[in-house]
Amino acid sequence: MKNAQDNSRMTSTAQRTLLERGLNTIEQVGNRLPDPAALFFLLLLATWVLSWLLSGIEFNAIHPATGEPIRVSNQLSGAALAKFLTSMVATFTSFAPLGVLSSVAVDAGYVVVIPLGAVMFHAVGRHPLAGIAAAFAGVSGGFSANLVPSALDPMLAGITQEAGRVIDPALVVNPLANWGFMSASCVLIVLVGWWLTDRVIEPRLARGTPVDGDLADQPSMGALEERESRGLLWAIIAITIGAALLTLAALPDGSPLRDAQGQLGAFGSPMMQAIVPFIFLFFLVPGVVYGYVAGTIKSHRDIVEGMGKAMSSMGYYIVMAFFAAQFIAAFSSSNIGVLLAMSGATGLGAMALPPQVTVVGIIALTAFINLFVGSASAKWLIIAPIFVPMLMQLGISPELTQAAYRVGDSSTNIITPLLPYFPLIVVFCRRYYTGAGIGTLISLMLPYSIVLLVVWTAFLMLFWALGLPLGLQASYTYP
Repeated sequence: MKNAQDNSRMTSTAQRTLLERGLNTIEQVGNRLPDPAALFFLLLLATWVLSWLLSGIEFNAIHPATGEPIRVSNQLSGAALAKFLTSMVATFTSFAPLGVLSSVAVDAGYVVVIPLGAVMFHAVGRHPLAGIAAAFAGVSGGFSANLVPSALDPMLAGITQEAGRVIDPALVVNPLANWGFMSASCVLIVLVGWWLTDRVIEPRLARGTPVDGDLADQPSMGALEERESRGLLWAIIAITIGAALLTLAALPDGSPLRDAQGQLGAFGSPMMQAIVPFIFLFFLVPGVVYGYVAGTIKSHRDIVEGMGKAMSSMGYYIVMAFFAAQFIAAFSSSNIGVLLAMSGATGLGAMALPPQVTVVGIIALTAFINLFVGSASAKWLIIAPIFVPMLMQLGISPELTQAAYRVGDSSTNIITPLLPYFPLIVVFCRRYYTGAGIGTLISLMLPYSIVLLVVWTAFLMLFWALGLPLGLQASYTYP
């Protein structure tokens, strides 16, 4: 019995060593690439050259929006270069992570939840990069999984419905058609994230990644002094009053926070458009109240100084964000990503695989496309007109196709530098580990991405096999 246990431990150690060697190699290779800011500039140049080389080629892939063959747009043409130069500033200032300008509340999680994960882990003596990895996996790797329906649900359902009406003009897709599966997926995401963080990510970090950043201002877990306890109490009172005031302002039917249809959670509602300022105030006001009561803030000058200190560490990110924004804009304008998406979708349809294999293929293809086309809605707008009608003719419902897309779309968010927030997460890592780079973050997140892709796919297949409800008014088969 003892020998069997020893052999099991040796095998487990060897497997961990092999895994760590692979991840360490990925990290080393990734970090030997040029500085992220320079890398995005080189990718911009590569996009220009590739678009010039492909611009004269006639492709058979049809763009679903125009019904015309997709043409790669030459980004080195005079008109394209003129547009690039004239829109350079606007491209930079409208770069979503720079100010979290998106109207979807989950985007704020990138600048709130992820750094908070590092602070929480460090405060209890755990590796802060493990906190970043766990939070990033939850916010982005599990992007589609929500207990509470989000604005993403009606947006994707609307695209699915329009795509399916090519086959069935009377088709109606409920906005909560995936809610059953996606809410159940939350438990899966938490379990996967917990297991990987504890058993794979943090042990590897503890063995080879030092915490060597400037952590002078990090909180400790010591006992609170009386003035700190009093400050915390008043901070809680302040945030409670703020929440009550916001609720009272939002509840009336004629609230200025509602859109023209009286909705609070719609994309265009003032409530959703102002979600970032609300989050800012919900952190600022209690912080200021705590500071004055606890004595850490003496005057308004301390508040301004604190804000300036917090922003001083963002200088490097501003530089990196500039080049990242230009590259992502050029890549999008070139149509190279659209061409990859449509070619893959058409190829998958031509294989005529069994239904279950086809759905798994859609998940894998979406995960691959996600490495090149970041926006969930833009990607679904491109490939839904191919996937949805094609699978309806194979007897697979639009709701199931949409669920498969959401699994693939979420799983690889965390390993693609084309995710607009990816450079920001690298900056968060550098605060704790000065040697962090793109390779560091990819090596951290790759286990989450692979395991989520495999386990989440299997979870969808299990849902299908057991006939569990995907959501409201949703089925697995068509008609």
